[in-house]
Amino acid sequence: MCGIVAYTGPNPAIPVLLNGLKRLEYRGYDSAGIAVEGADGISIRKSEGKVSELVGLLGEDEASLKSSTCGIAHTRWATHGPPTTVNAHPHAGGKNGIVLVHNGIIENHRALRTTLEGKGYVFVSETDTEVLAHLVDSLYAGDLLEAVTTALKEVHGTYGIACLSDQEPGVLLVARRGSPIVIGVGADETIVASDASAIIKHTRQAIYLDDNDIAKITGKEIDIRSLNNMPVSRKPAEIDWSADAAEKGGYEHYMLKEIFEQPEAIRNTLRGRMDPERGTALLSGLDLTPRELADLYRLLIVGCGTSMNAGLVGEYAMEDFAGVLAEVEQAAEFRYRNPIVGSRDLVIAISQSGETADTLAAVREAMDKGALVAGLVNVVGSTIARETGRGVYLHAGPEISVASTKAFTSQVSVLLMTALKFARSRRMSVEQGRQFVREIESIPSLVEQVLAKNDEIAKIAEKYVEQTSAFFIGRGYMYPVALEGALKLKEISYIHAEGYHAAELKHGPIALLEASVPVIALCNDGPGKDKTLGNVAECRARDSRVLGIVTEGDEEAMAAVDDYISVPACPLHIAVVPSTVALQLLSYHIARLRGCPIDQPRNLAKSVTVE
Repeated sequence: MCGIVAYTGPNPAIPVLLNGLKRLEYRGYDSAGIAVEGADGISIRKSEGKVSELVGLLGEDEASLKSSTCGIAHTRWATHGPPTTVNAHPHAGGKNGIVLVHNGIIENHRALRTTLEGKGYVFVSETDTEVLAHLVDSLYAGDLLEAVTTALKEVHGTYGIACLSDQEPGVLLVARRGSPIVIGVGADETIVASDASAIIKHTRQAIYLDDNDIAKITGKEIDIRSLNNMPVSRKPAEIDWSADAAEKGGYEHYMLKEIFEQPEAIRNTLRGRMDPERGTALLSGLDLTPRELADLYRLLIVGCGTSMNAGLVGEYAMEDFAGVLAEVEQAAEFRYRNPIVGSRDLVIAISQSGETADTLAAVREAMDKGALVAGLVNVVGSTIARETGRGVYLHAGPEISVASTKAFTSQVSVLLMTALKFARSRRMSVEQGRQFVREIESIPSLVEQVLAKNDEIAKIAEKYVEQTSAFFIGRGYMYPVALEGALKLKEISYIHAEGYHAAELKHGPIALLEASVPVIALCNDGPGKDKTLGNVAECRARDSRVLGIVTEGDEEAMAAVDDYISVPACPLHIAVVPSTVALQLLSYHIARLRGCPIDQPRNLAKSVTVE
């Protein structure tokens, strides 16, 4: 969840490190720090707050450090200990000039701390990372690779680390277990980061470390080994997007840019994957023949947060169109409750980053139980993509804002294609398949029609900006939309919001309705609309203001609510996407009017890489 950047090469390190930290700001953090080699050893600077605070601190003595060509840097999202300067990374070992940054959690840090204190090490922070720095320091005897390797064999938990020793100038040691590390390979230099966005300005050639890899880097020389000191080979992959794709492009916020990128993102997701003539989807990455598809008994979808909400749409579509039993599991619970899963099950793991710790753990548990496992991820080369060996890349482009938008709509698009592919291996006719293809291919255009209402939605947002609580309700395919709409509002505006199945309203939540608690109701035309309009009447009878998402031209629904946002007419399984986009814009404009830090909400991180 934190950010790592490291550099070694012929050029000044500080500009590379600071640029990398700025590109990782979207991941969420509360302090930042940097360590660079100098004539008098390794210099460390760190501070609470944003990277800009660190830049100001460096300005005081930049001249003495600007010639350094090797260093490490970090943005911290607090786990052990509050977000203070003392707890910020990098952390130093006490005796032998070891400096280290770390993502993840060292689970046995208390026992290690006690042992190290017995050896005379003095701790100044509350972090588990300082324990690791002292542990490496205590094992150092002139060989940083050996010291780090030995230390990592003693720790339990997860880590992505970058380490320096003032005894070995120009040498970086990096390693990973459960927390991503990517190595950018330049002409005569190497840039290491926890996310490709920090290296893309310098190179598109990236090596993704696997768990228990440890790499010694000297300039352009990269020696990768296992923790058993056996050489391993990791081939570079091409990063398939440019540095410009990770810029705001004239938009006020990344989130707004990414909302407006959705038509093109979805087209990229669909491109080359639809067969209108045969009425099916071409998802070669699943690596399943029609016969193998027909033999599968059940689909299990695992994910967290937004990805789990997308999975619910996939569950409904799979059962509706393919007649295949489908279930959505919260990834964090999957391995702990000993799930019933076997060889005739396909498990689809959904994660924008491909690094979500809970989802990755679910992948490994499903594979251990003999299931077929596929990844639905956006990041090429991510851990879930590599470990599953099959799946579908979204190709939605980089998503920088913490609140997911285009990843969700691209995930839903892939899940609809997956339902189509399964359905055509069973009872769906070619004509029905062709109709489904046309419906899926219409999604980008439908989204563009919603985006054209941006100014209108911004005006509606003004009526709801002062609220402190809100409910979202929906039925059928609109229930996941209600969940996702509530999640977006609470994430970026800090308004308490809950998504409910509309039928659940009378089973508790209705007790909280009053004039100060608005309800956002998904009233799209289709099965269940009449029941939802009945719920709307119940809400208004209790003085709650109701904002309806309605189908264009549906005068009955428009008359039933206080305010409405209309979306184009389309089947409900397709309406999921334009309706969600409408709620994304609503949440964005409410958060903007409230002055919230939209792209970096408090306490949140883009990629949750610790459990």
